[in-house]
Amino acid sequence: MSNCRATLEQGCGCITRRLCYNSKPLPLYANLVRCGGHRGRTVRRAPIPKPDLRKPRVVFNPIAYRGFQRGVNLIAEAVRPTLGPLPRKVAVARTALSLPPEMLDNGALIARRVQELPRRNEDMGAMFLRHVLWRLQDDVGDGTATAAVLFQSLYNQSLRYIVAGGNPIALRRAFEVAIPLIRSELDAMTFQVQGATQLAQLAESICHDHELATILGEIHDIIGEYGQLDIRDGRRHEIEREYVEGTYWNSGVLSPDMITDHSTLRVDLQDAAILISDLAMKEPHELIPVLEAVRRSGIRALMITVDEMSPSVRGLLLANRRPGVFDLAAVRTPDSRRTEGRMVMEDMAALTGGRPLIHDAGETLNDFSLERLGYARLIWADKTKFGIIGGKGDPRALQAHVNNLKEAFARARDVDERKRLRERIGRLLGGSAVLWVGGLGPSHIEARKSLAIYTSDTLRGILREGVVPGGGTALLDCVPCLRARFEEASDADERAAYRILAKAFEMPMRTIVANAGYDASEVLAEVKLAGRGHGFDVRSGRVVRMAEAGILDSAAVQKAIVTDVISAVGLALTIEVLVQRKDPPVAHHKAAGS
Repeated sequence: MSNCRATLEQGCGCITRRLCYNSKPLPLYANLVRCGGHRGRTVRRAPIPKPDLRKPRVVFNPIAYRGFQRGVNLIAEAVRPTLGPLPRKVAVARTALSLPPEMLDNGALIARRVQELPRRNEDMGAMFLRHVLWRLQDDVGDGTATAAVLFQSLYNQSLRYIVAGGNPIALRRAFEVAIPLIRSELDAMTFQVQGATQLAQLAESICHDHELATILGEIHDIIGEYGQLDIRDGRRHEIEREYVEGTYWNSGVLSPDMITDHSTLRVDLQDAAILISDLAMKEPHELIPVLEAVRRSGIRALMITVDEMSPSVRGLLLANRRPGVFDLAAVRTPDSRRTEGRMVMEDMAALTGGRPLIHDAGETLNDFSLERLGYARLIWADKTKFGIIGGKGDPRALQAHVNNLKEAFARARDVDERKRLRERIGRLLGGSAVLWVGGLGPSHIEARKSLAIYTSDTLRGILREGVVPGGGTALLDCVPCLRARFEEASDADERAAYRILAKAFEMPMRTIVANAGYDASEVLAEVKLAGRGHGFDVRSGRVVRMAEAGILDSAAVQKAIVTDVISAVGLALTIEVLVQRKDPPVAHHKAAGS
């Protein structure tokens, strides 16, 4: 074999378009091609180097959007089978290969199981959509499969338009203008539901667990939108519930010796006063004047909340306790010395009419007066909780406090803040329940608990904002409005945006129908012919009025899907460059071992 030293500049015409060389022995893995510019000579194509995943890179379009799009489609296709009342399962291998795979039908959970795709451009797209779905799940508890299908359709259509010469910024602007229009259409379809039966039907469409849905429907019918619900590991295979009168906090008595009823393992103080504080009580002589003033006033039961109480002070309380004559008990202030602790004291004060002694305000027991005490029909405590029933605070002041919290809840956007505010409102309104979730084993119980949490969040949204026709009908009924805007628009990018939205809003119903094994195009034609409010009941195989058939979706979920998905698609379309960072060695090894 003779040497070939021709280069691209010399016009060799090699298939590889690289330097032709074969002066060295060819390795076994070399790709052999015919050099078009040198008859009869064999050349070697250099092996394509494997990308170093740790190496930082900057990737530009079109490579950037192609990889990003593949990642988006991967997540969407993984979640797509779970959409609808007849969902298909997605099997996810566990870290321990000896365990059976997880069988999932929750879109956000499936997306969360996808981690670190080998191609980093794809990984960015997948993680982008994964974050959108998980945030939606946190906000409203449902709708992730619909969101994935809608995102995929909007993004792929929009990319085709942009590649053909469309303006991504103008397209994004038109999408954002369409959001209020679509939300107003959904508002026009919204109506309220009442009763445990309807709530249970809606719950079952979310969790696909009849027993869990029935009990959650009953609970939320009783405790309402803001009621406090604690979801705990069950003690049996079945699901159990317990209703709690009044309100309670997760903080128990400071000493087991304060428990007076050994059958229920708790202390009950009837017609009791409460001293609300977050003080550290360390010296008995500081508390003695308080106890004397309370006894002289004729109060026969006193509960004290503190941040800390020394053994000598606890001994003082136990020594002065006279059951039936002067009952005493003390509990730790929940979340004391933190922002949450001050909020708890505000709520206790509103319930009972008391005025707290606050450490951060420089107050001590020397500032105590009888006017600072709050009162309630019953105050109880056990080893882990204490509660107030029949608080005797000013009803108008309590209602004003609740209204302020509701306004703050309506303004809040942070998920954790909304959860805290909802719990506070529920405690003040007095509806509380405990749900004990049972199952066949620890993993089954954990899965059902997660379902219960997300279903409960969705039911709260339904009680707050109502429902719309389900099965993709609500989004499909927005299409005529979008088509009308398409006809009115004169700008090319604006017309493209409305055309893309109209086509994408058909996809949820198409997917539900296809997942159930029907011909989507044929069914969709029948639904459109039937008119507004109609959809396809995949269980019976008939076109029906969805509201009359009881096939409903949460209005809050549908509006959140529209807002989050359209905003996220608009952002994704403006991505021009992907910056891939160098992974720290520690993070890389942890990912590899997980």
